[in-house]
Amino acid sequence: MTNSYQLTKNFSLSELEASSTAKAKGIDNSVPFELMPNIHKLADGLQLVRDLLGQPMIISSGYRSPALNKAVGGVLNSSHANGEAVDFISPKFGNTQKICEAIIKSGIKFDQLIKERNLKGSEWVHIGFGSQMRQEVLTYKGGRYYKGLV
Repeated sequence: MTNSYQLTKNFSLSELEASSTAKAKGIDNSVPFELMPNIHKLADGLQLVRDLLGQPMIISSGYRSPALNKAVGGVLNSSHANGEAVDFISPKFGNTQKICEAIIKSGIKFDQLIKERNLKGSEWVHIGFGSQMRQEVLTYKGGRYYKGLV
């Protein structure tokens, strides 16, 4: 997880592999070679979002190895485990609602965009750039998913 390979102007491989949970539990969260095409597509999509926002993005969760995905309680078919999604915030740009609205309005193609809020009140944006590119917009709060921005 010390790979500083630069994927785009603003995103490195190490940034997408970083995980405090993996570090604390001694889990190797290195992206396997066969998932590198997904990581490149993800980084390209993230660069479009970064350019749109004009502000840094703080990634809280990028790629998740199978062991890390299990440790954090991720779903079995998690797009994080395929190297196709990240969770982030961009405080200098604005809150999660403002970020999601800007991404939707921009026309950037994505698979899923989810405005998330956990039971503790923390919020972040999940964005995926998978093979389907469904333009699916969801809100997750109170343990439930809702269509659109709620």
